[in-house]
Amino acid sequence: MTKRILFVCLGNICRSPAAEGVFRALCPEVACDSAGTASWHSGKPPYEPMQEAAHRRNVDLSALRARQFAASDFDDFDLIIAMDDSNLEDIDALRPKGHKTPVKLFTDYAPQSGMDHVPDPYYTRDFESCLDLIEEAAQGLKITL
Repeated sequence: MTKRILFVCLGNICRSPAAEGVFRALCPEVACDSAGTASWHSGKPPYEPMQEAAHRRNVDLSALRARQFAASDFDDFDLIIAMDDSNLEDIDALRPKGHKTPVKLFTDYAPQSGMDHVPDPYYTRDFESCLDLIEEAAQGLKITL
């Protein structure tokens, strides 16, 4: 059984911390973390508009802090979830030789959504639709565990 899941986006201030928070609330027995493929926001809390949108859904992201994805995450997690193809490629580029830790797109767990990635609300400004998709994918992921 998958017991440790890492959610990864670009900056680790919107999509991946939201996915971590939503999935922790849905499956508290599973250890979750989040990271970004870039280091721009390391040490910072999630983006305030994302925190506010998540809070309206009773998901508290305030304790989370951004960090950059590292090759050692392949040792520390049983499953790595990317928010889009670019994140997936960046993650796989850091895969140490011989590591088999699966890396999947989060939207793989929400095929009925018709989406092939989780749009970045930092740019789209659509935090509610992003959270809708994250919640849908989280439900799908829970079913597979």
